[in-house]
Amino acid sequence: MTMAIQLARVDSRLLHGQVATVWTKNVRPNRILVVSDSVAQDKIRKMLITQAAPAEAKANVITLAKMVQIYRDARFDGFRPLILTETLPEMAELVAEGVDLKGVGVNVGNVAYTVKKTMLTDSVAAGKEDIAAAKQLEAAGVHVYTQTVPNDRQQSFLTLASKKGLS
Repeated sequence: MTMAIQLARVDSRLLHGQVATVWTKNVRPNRILVVSDSVAQDKIRKMLITQAAPAEAKANVITLAKMVQIYRDARFDGFRPLILTETLPEMAELVAEGVDLKGVGVNVGNVAYTVKKTMLTDSVAAGKEDIAAAKQLEAAGVHVYTQTVPNDRQQSFLTLASKKGLS
């Protein structure tokens, strides 16, 4: 038996109202794991994230290395987590380190626009590193899709990127 990951989501806002309410009701995790080396070192952000967790799913902020470690540890097999990272490259690193997301895929829900990124949807921007990470994930058998909320239809991240001339 291994950890039964309910949702793997890339969201530059990490744990916020939409994830804490809509997504947790939809996928019913028993734990929310915010996986970020930078946030794990930031006491204030860490505190704000753990306080934003809904009553039914405790939130933890952990490093990428810690996520890989607990994924391999049988003591955490009872976890049914919703995993959140800020970036696609972080999610690709987890998969490269052995976290199996084949059955779940990677939901790209919200990626903030920056100068070197192109908007793919109203809430998802992508740059070269995001495209490279998505290709790495797809090559590993992990479907990468955009979907802001459960009622939205899933759209292939790489198809949207190629329509915008990114690939």
